[in-house]
Amino acid sequence: PQELLQRVHGVWQTEAQQQQIALRQQAAVDLPTIDVDPERMMQVLNNLVGNALRHTPSGGQITLTAGRDGASVVLAVRDNGRGIAKEQLPLVFERFYRVDPDHAEAAGGTGLGLAIARSIVETHGGTLSATSDGLGHGTTFEIRLPCAT
Repeated sequence: PQELLQRVHGVWQTEAQQQQIALRQQAAVDLPTIDVDPERMMQVLNNLVGNALRHTPSGGQITLTAGRDGASVVLAVRDNGRGIAKEQLPLVFERFYRVDPDHAEAAGGTGLGLAIARSIVETHGGTLSATSDGLGHGTTFEIRLPCAT
């Protein structure tokens, strides 16, 4: 898990700096291994961080975390950006859904990324969820994956 965070942090650090967004990573020590295709999990994390960068203003912050919760490793991408209205949260993983359709094309969104990301995570026996305290309060995307046995 730590290696995945380091890789995704390296991919996005320059872009985050250019947008004046702090990109941080925090990983618990001695995390158990997870049995995943690293390239597919990078695809998921890249999608989540890319979305966070598109929806976080200059001066904002994005934090990548890895920890353990029982028999699961939990990877999270948390931002303090635009946030998502509570009534839209259940819809964000639907194909072609866009939280802000008026600006999605300008931001480069197709409405497929989160649906694909969730499918990849579920193929690995995990879950992908989103939480937000509403508009203006940022968003957290959480990946839960079973520890390798």
